[in-house]
Amino acid sequence: MSGSLWLKNGTMQDTLPVIPRQRAGAGRPADPRTPPPAPHADPPPHALAPPQADPRPVPYERAGAAPPVGVLAGDPLDELADRLDVLVAVAVHPDEIAAILESDGMTDDHIRLTYGRADSFALAEDLYARVERRHPAPEAPPAGPWHTALAGCLLRGLVFALPGLAYVLGAPLLAAGPGRYGLPPGTVPLFAGAVTGWVWNQALSHRAYTWLGLGDRRAASRALLTGAPAGALAGAAVAFAAAGPGEGPAALFGTGQALYLAAATVLLVLGRERALLAALLPLAGAVPAFRYDLPEALRVGLLLHSLGATAVFAVLVLRPGFGRRPRARGGPPFATSLPYGLFGLGSGLLVLYAGADAVIALTLSMGPAEWLLHRFRGASLTRLRLLTTAQEFRRAVTGMLARCLAAYLAVLSALTVTAGLLWPGAAAVSAGRIGSLLLVGAVLWLGLLLQAFGAVSSAAVVCLLAAGAQTLAPSAGPVAAGAAAAVLCVLTCVLLVRPTTHRF
Repeated sequence: MSGSLWLKNGTMQDTLPVIPRQRAGAGRPADPRTPPPAPHADPPPHALAPPQADPRPVPYERAGAAPPVGVLAGDPLDELADRLDVLVAVAVHPDEIAAILESDGMTDDHIRLTYGRADSFALAEDLYARVERRHPAPEAPPAGPWHTALAGCLLRGLVFALPGLAYVLGAPLLAAGPGRYGLPPGTVPLFAGAVTGWVWNQALSHRAYTWLGLGDRRAASRALLTGAPAGALAGAAVAFAAAGPGEGPAALFGTGQALYLAAATVLLVLGRERALLAALLPLAGAVPAFRYDLPEALRVGLLLHSLGATAVFAVLVLRPGFGRRPRARGGPPFATSLPYGLFGLGSGLLVLYAGADAVIALTLSMGPAEWLLHRFRGASLTRLRLLTTAQEFRRAVTGMLARCLAAYLAVLSALTVTAGLLWPGAAAVSAGRIGSLLLVGAVLWLGLLLQAFGAVSSAAVVCLLAAGAQTLAPSAGPVAAGAAAAVLCVLTCVLLVRPTTHRF
């Protein structure tokens, strides 16, 4: 497109003063035979009136044609400014305009002949002065994974908590046989299978989310297609291995629990929360079981209906990946998913030690917890764009961290009181119990925050140490949770007040 900026003519609107044309014979010596003009002769009438410009636009682009007398010739610089208006208006320096002129093939000779300027830099300065600056407004940041609606997070919290009703329906089925370690009958195989499922599915979720982050949904589906059944088999095997005499029904229940955890992981990772909610709705039939003894057939039917619906939905979601060979592409290393599984182990043990009503409160609080994590991440990115000093950023991030953590603990307190009043056989609600549960909640939320910023190894180590201390000395549970919360709080403050942490 060389020369396209200056070979194309435009429509002229501005006018210039008329330059009188030289009469014929001007500049030549006068003929002595020509008589001189009479002295004091009046000039002709038309010489006294200024020439009148024709208001109609007259084309002057005709090759070799000069504007007739009385027609105003357009300034070629105005034409060029109109043609380059969009490019010149957004320029921040005349040199940008000079680069545009030179890239389009304008030489200094052409600029001197056509525009009367010494070179492209002089012409660019004139264009920069003529055109008003009109820089476009910055675009709004795209909605990314850290911008999410509260309704979606609350929905996830609900589907996290609804499976707790399955234990209400299955409690009479597990009552046969003696309990062990001072726990109700069937508790050991259920806990063993649940913890196995949490560890496996946390690691599997990380691997699938990594594939999704790479933009390969098919590879994520393949990972879930191979990993979810393996996790279900592992959970069922551990539940049967941990079952004692008379705990066969609990082992069967643990098998269904492992299958549900695998199918729910598939649906949650692939964003099918609504399908999972629809599958769990039959468990609402457990609400009358809080006060009335339901028939055993009804209990089993509700449990199998929800379990079967969850498994069918998971198969339908993964069906496009059946029979397709994975691409020959190296995926994320398996070792990178191990810390996420260990974090699931430590946090899961801390939640189990808190009690049944506390488990319901904590699982329901995961929805608001997830939303607050997104809020903190989004607000920190906004502060990173707006603030100019590291000190201002540290103060802003510390304040946001304190507000988000306080909001989560307030929600958890309300849910703890509600669950303690509604859940049958729950421990009495007291200030000490609420305080110890808030410490566990702080550990979970801070650990999830560190996990979101890639510091999952530190969170996993702290949670495992706290869970191990509570296993060895159950009475020291609040002390272990408090120490873990304090350590995680320090780690969070040290890590997240650095601006470089938020640039990944």
